[in-house]
Amino acid sequence: MTLTAITRKVSPAIADCELTHLERVPIDYAAASQQHVAYERLLGDLGCDVVSLAAEEDLPDSVFVEDAAIVLDEIAVIMRPGAESRRPERSSIADALRPYRNLAFISEPATIDGGDVLLLGKRLWVGLTTRTSQDGVDQLRSLLTPHSYSVQCLDLLTKNRGTEAASSPHCLHLKTAVTAVGPASVLLDPRWIDPAVFADYDVIEVDPSEPFASNALLVNETVVLSTAFPLTRRRLEEAGFDVVTIDATELAKAEGGLTCCSLIFREAVESRKWKV
Repeated sequence: MTLTAITRKVSPAIADCELTHLERVPIDYAAASQQHVAYERLLGDLGCDVVSLAAEEDLPDSVFVEDAAIVLDEIAVIMRPGAESRRPERSSIADALRPYRNLAFISEPATIDGGDVLLLGKRLWVGLTTRTSQDGVDQLRSLLTPHSYSVQCLDLLTKNRGTEAASSPHCLHLKTAVTAVGPASVLLDPRWIDPAVFADYDVIEVDPSEPFASNALLVNETVVLSTAFPLTRRRLEEAGFDVVTIDATELAKAEGGLTCCSLIFREAVESRKWKV
């Protein structure tokens, strides 16, 4: 299946990125850019038509396009990120999506990051985190109910956390803790989210020695995983998944994962395309 993947080049200012849970360490801009080019190339190899946007020099986190929008078959929703410094990223993402979808917008004072939204079929799981507010969840539900989507809120600040949550910091986004690796399969870190929440799905748990391994990117039928997580890769392969790996370690210093760097979606049928 041909997919469209919208990406954006790494900002030269990435070292000034927002950080919530990681300590700030030097980020090699050249290395991050090389990793991102390899990421875009891999998306193309896996069947994506890659639309690569120019870098935003004044927006350090703008390579992480996932947080600015979600794209469904019927509509694209422009988010209102929880970090104020990231809200200017929305306008160029909206412009990039207009040829493909009708647009809807989350309005203030609500906040919601795309990294907190996990799509499984017609069901969306939305994490309540330091970046996403209850108002953001409610607005998203109101926008998507007419399109027959259900929206379920997962409170990752006080509830729905795993048995070892007391000794683990809050995860930044829902997709730090769980991602889709198939139509009815998820890769999950039980320290950050209770596996019972996804009892209706096939759950693969990350290797306990590999925190952050639960952020995997599903492209067609291939699971893309960071080279930093070989033991979790083995678990996925033993469960029958086709896995490829890519080095994303420099981008990870900015609290970015593999899903963060692209907006991937199917071509809409003619009736769903943007009407000029």
